[in-house]
Amino acid sequence: MRHAIIILATAALLSACQTAPPPTAPTHTPTPTPPRTPAAIQLAASIDAYKALVAQQIMAANAEYTFSGRLPPMLPAIVVLDLSVGPDGELKSVHVHRSRDSEASAAALAAVRRVQVFFPPAAHLMRRHARTFDFSETFLFNEQYRFQLRTLSGPQ
Repeated sequence: MRHAIIILATAALLSACQTAPPPTAPTHTPTPTPPRTPAAIQLAASIDAYKALVAQQIMAANAEYTFSGRLPPMLPAIVVLDLSVGPDGELKSVHVHRSRDSEASAAALAAVRRVQVFFPPAAHLMRRHARTFDFSETFLFNEQYRFQLRTLSGPQ
């Protein structure tokens, strides 16, 4: 009996002296937002074509926040944003031009800011001596606050 107690005490002491295994890495680590970088060079032939390229980038960066198909008969929220883009396609500013829904406004602003690359170059569309190319985009929200962009929604 005494021999068993000594063995158990020794085992307990030895196990207490062991170092703990290194912590395992978390299965999901948040990735920092990378800086906006220039996209592949694609020049738009017109202002409408440029807006379509920008809208495609916004939709691609926000797939989980969008919906497709026909628009509902009543849209719970419509947000118009004014965007200013530099000659190289860098987003210089974005602000709400028109909205009656602060939640939808915040969602639209966040959607534009989620685009992680520059928009297409806009220098060839800018007026002489202009520092930015300015245009608007309309976000059309459904009941679940998912959106379509007016530029891409087509006739309904």
